[in-house]
Amino acid sequence: MEAYIAYPTKEQEKAVEAFFLALNVMFEKRTDDSQLPDHVIAGINRGLEDMAAGRTITLEEFKKKLFVSNEI
Repeated sequence: MEAYIAYPTKEQEKAVEAFFLALNVMFEKRTDDSQLPDHVIAGINRGLEDMAAGRTITLEEFKKKLFVSNEI
């Protein structure tokens, strides 16, 4: 089975749904809010809070830590 992702405008939405229904195509309708699971949204929010609080490292620091942890 193939999956298609479409982004119809409000005006096109009814026509797209009618098309799927007429051809007996299974589909699910999602809003922008439902595209990411709750745990992903929570992780993003924690990261944003870390950034706002100054808990960050540079890319170079990250690479050094990654390289050291891979040597074990």
